[in-house]
Amino acid sequence: MRVMVLVKATKDSEAGIMPSTELMEAMGKFNEELVNAGIMRAGDGLKPSSQGKRVAFDGSSRTVIDGPFAQTNELVAGYWLWEVKDMAEAVEWVKRCPNPMLGPSEIEIRPFYEMADFAEAMTPEVSELHDRTSEKLASR
Repeated sequence: MRVMVLVKATKDSEAGIMPSTELMEAMGKFNEELVNAGIMRAGDGLKPSSQGKRVAFDGSSRTVIDGPFAQTNELVAGYWLWEVKDMAEAVEWVKRCPNPMLGPSEIEIRPFYEMADFAEAMTPEVSELHDRTSEKLASR
């Protein structure tokens, strides 16, 4: 089961306050454990939303919105992509994670859709397009 693990932003992360050396070391060790266990596929921290943009869609119209964005608790400060056997395993790994922020924080775990979830909409043409895209990504 593939999951995205989202480190939620805080006022400190949105202010660009960088983690301490101790936290960087603790997170580095945790990431190393994840890699050694075959769990972690990717992961990174994100700069504050003040350095980001959003693109709003309305029919054929596109509107670019500059950050920062409100609702800090709804923003993401970092992420991991994990391969786990089930949600319970993902939760156990998150519970082992050092607190990724200076103060109270949250980590959200979201499962990915798998192709089987789209069975009703999956035509042979869509399946072939997906397979070609997946092969190209795997060859990079």
